[in-house]
Amino acid sequence: MKKLLPHNFKSMQKTILIIGLIVFSTKLISQTIQKEFSIEKKYLNIPIDMQQERQKVYFLLDNDTLTYSVIRIADKKTDYWVFKDVAAYKGKKLRLTFSSKVTGIDKIFQSDLFAGEDSVYKEKNRPQFHFSSKRGWNNDPNGLVYHNGEYHMYYQHNPYEREWENMHWGHAVSKDLLHWKELNDAIYPDTLGTIFSGSAVIDKANTAGWGKNTLVAFYTTAGKRMAQNVAYSTDNGRTFSKYNGNPILGPDRDPKVFWYEPRKSWVMVLYNNNYFAIYNSKDLKKWEYKSEIKGFYECPEFFELPVDGNENNKKWVMYGASGTYMIGTFNGEIFTPEHGKYFYAWGSQYAAQTFNNEPNGRRVQIGWGRVDQLDMPFNQMMLFPCELTLRTTSEGIRMFCNPVNEINQLHKKTYTWENLTGSQLNDKLKDIKSELLHVKMDVEIINGLGLEIHYKGNPVIYFDGNFNQFNGAPYISNTPGRFRFSIEMLIDKTSVEGYIDNGKLFISDGFKKAKTVDGIRLMGDLKVHSIVLSELESIW
Repeated sequence: MKKLLPHNFKSMQKTILIIGLIVFSTKLISQTIQKEFSIEKKYLNIPIDMQQERQKVYFLLDNDTLTYSVIRIADKKTDYWVFKDVAAYKGKKLRLTFSSKVTGIDKIFQSDLFAGEDSVYKEKNRPQFHFSSKRGWNNDPNGLVYHNGEYHMYYQHNPYEREWENMHWGHAVSKDLLHWKELNDAIYPDTLGTIFSGSAVIDKANTAGWGKNTLVAFYTTAGKRMAQNVAYSTDNGRTFSKYNGNPILGPDRDPKVFWYEPRKSWVMVLYNNNYFAIYNSKDLKKWEYKSEIKGFYECPEFFELPVDGNENNKKWVMYGASGTYMIGTFNGEIFTPEHGKYFYAWGSQYAAQTFNNEPNGRRVQIGWGRVDQLDMPFNQMMLFPCELTLRTTSEGIRMFCNPVNEINQLHKKTYTWENLTGSQLNDKLKDIKSELLHVKMDVEIINGLGLEIHYKGNPVIYFDGNFNQFNGAPYISNTPGRFRFSIEMLIDKTSVEGYIDNGKLFISDGFKKAKTVDGIRLMGDLKVHSIVLSELESIW
C-alpha cells in the first residue's frame, strides 16, 4: 500500500509555524540583555571561551528575527574569535539578544576584517589542499551541485564554535575542484529548527515554477521534530528563499534528490529508522512514497554508473553514511539490489555525497573527513574529491574510488625511481622535506607478510598478510599467493588518504602525534617496482 502525505499535513504545517513564532516571541521577551549595531562594516567579531556555558543568542534585523544560535561567548578569557558576515545588512540596525550576561558581549565589535584574517590558511594545522572552514566546525557535505561554471559545496557548519552545534549550511565554490572560496553561510536556523543535511538540484525545466535552471536545495530541519524542507536560489546559490509551504514532508531526514529522465520525474531518497525510503515528485513540492530499502543508516546517496566504462551496461549504486553499498537496478520507483552490501572506504570518511549535474559526466564524491584539527579555531575537514567507478573484479562488480585527475595541477616537483629495495628507497626519501605529497608506488612484499608505510614515525598505510587486512580493513589481494599492490597516497598537514590497487579500497585517517621528523619511510622486506612522488602546492 502506498504511503501518502496525511490529508491534514498543510494544516499541521501552519500550526507548527504559529506555535514556533509564539515560542520565538516568548523567548525574545525573556531575553533582556541586548546589544545593537548600526551595521557599517563587513563582520561582527565575537570572542569565544570554550569553558563557558552556551547561551542562546538571537539575531534581529530591524526587529525581525533573522536566526539564532547557542554561543560560548567569552567572559574573563578568550580562546579564539569567530565572526558573522553582516555585509548584506549595511545601513540597517542589527540587534543581538542574550540569555546570560558575560563581559564578552561588550567586546563584540564590527570590522572589515575578521579577527585572525591575516593568518587564515597559514595556521600550523591548516590542511593545505583539502577544504576546511575559516572558523568553526564542519561535518557532512550537503547540496553538492555544479551550476553556472562553479562546483557548489554546501556543508554542515557551526560558525560559532570548533565543536558540533548550530547547524547551518556553510557554502564554498570552486571552478576546478581544487581551489575553494568560502562564501557566507547560505541557509540559517529558523522556527522549524536547525539545518541538517540534504542535497541540491538544478531545475532545468522549471518544474517547481521558480524559473528555469534554478538551484533548488532540500534539507532537514531539526526542531521538536524532523521535517523536510525546500529552498531556492536565483543568485547563483549565494542566498536562498525558503518555500512558504515548508515543511514539504514529514519525519525522516537527509533528503537526496535527483532527476530520473526515463519517467520525467524527481526522485528523493530519505533515511528513516534504518531504512531508505524512495519518493517521487513532478514539481519538487508534492512527494509520493514509492518503496523502501532496509539496512542503511543516514545520509543516503543513489546514482547510476557504467560498468567498466560501458554506457550500454549500467548499474545503480546505493550507499549510506558509512559507505557500505549495494549494486542493482532501479525503475524510478523501486531499487532492486543484486550485489552487496560491500564497502569501498575505511577510516575517517563519513556521510560522503556526490555532485549532481557534474559537467564531465563523472560521479565525483566529497566526504567528511573526521579529523580533529588540534589547537585551531576550526575543526574537521573535507576529504579530497574522488571519482567513483564500477569495475569488474575476480570477486564481481565493485565500486572503485580514485582522486580526481585535477590533483595533477598541484604538482610542483616530481621524483621517479624504479627497482629499489625498501631501504634503498628510504635513503632517497630522506631528501624530501615537503609535507604536501602525492605518491604512487608499485610495491611487493618479498618475504614475510607485512608492509608498513610510516610518516613522522607512525604507520599510516599498513598491510597484514596473515589476517589479509589493510589498516584493519579485510582485503583480498589481486594476485593470490603474491602480495604486490599499487598504493596511491595523498599526504596533507594533518591527514593521509590511501588508494589501494587503483582505488579498490580507499583509506583515510588523521595523523597521530609525530614521533620523529622523518617523512615517508617503508618497513618490511620489500621490492619497490616503481614510485612517482610529487610535492604539491597549497590551494590557498
